[in-house]
Amino acid sequence: MDNSTDKYNSFFRFEDLRIYHKSLDFVEFIQRTTSLFNDDYKESLAFPMLRAAQSISVNIAEGSARNKSQFVYYLKMAKSSVRECVVYTSIARKANLISDESEEESRRQLMELTKMIGALIASLQKAQAAGLEEKHKDDIDFED
Repeated sequence: MDNSTDKYNSFFRFEDLRIYHKSLDFVEFIQRTTSLFNDDYKESLAFPMLRAAQSISVNIAEGSARNKSQFVYYLKMAKSSVRECVVYTSIARKANLISDESEEESRRQLMELTKMIGALIASLQKAQAAGLEEKHKDDIDFED
């Protein structure tokens, strides 16, 4: 990353998330891959596949501006988009639009995204639960 990008990272918090940058890498991969599709498949497969890939990044960004429970909701939406991309990848392979190597690369990136999103969800839920426990502890202390 160059210095011009670094100055923006602290303002838009989602840009500090590794998962966000991984999702952008996947979008770039899909853009390169679907640009090779023939015209018959551009509208029916390439555009929806790219839209689903972009949705992963958008949901991460949108959720990061929300409270923890809402962020978890948006991350689950991002995971839904990951699964959508798995289906599009399978369709593209069956139609011989992508190679075995491209299918494997897509699936590898999608598995990594799924694991990272899952870990972030678990972390947020753990923090949320700890916050609730602390709140209840404060309520008990207050009543004494």
